[in-house]
Amino acid sequence: MFDVGFSELLLVGLVALLVLGPERLPGAVRTAGLWIGRIKRSFNTMKAEVEREIGADEIRRQLHNEQILDLEREMKAMKQEITAPFSANTEPTPAEPKPATSTPAAEVAKPQTPPSPTPDASQDKASQP
Repeated sequence: MFDVGFSELLLVGLVALLVLGPERLPGAVRTAGLWIGRIKRSFNTMKAEVEREIGADEIRRQLHNEQILDLEREMKAMKQEITAPFSANTEPTPAEPKPATSTPAAEVAKPQTPPSPTPDASQDKASQP
């Protein structure tokens, strides 16, 4: 995190010894250690709490997704139950009229032409008086 080497720590210690003096330095170091420990513990508890919340949010999200999937399955099952009686009775009964079959548009638009005479038939007609 902080790139503090041994030389920097020695310099901070010498400055603290000169500023505070040899009588107050041990008490000041003890107090600073207690404060640093408290700060570390509070950061660790906050970190653990955030991780628990993230885990709880993930679990809530998974449960919500599972509930949505269950609802979708139920809807599909209900749809099949509703459409099953109609799909089983697809052939019309004799009392019901059969539906008209639709013809393709190409067949409807094509004009009906009489069949062309065969070549043998035309020769026979020409030879008769």
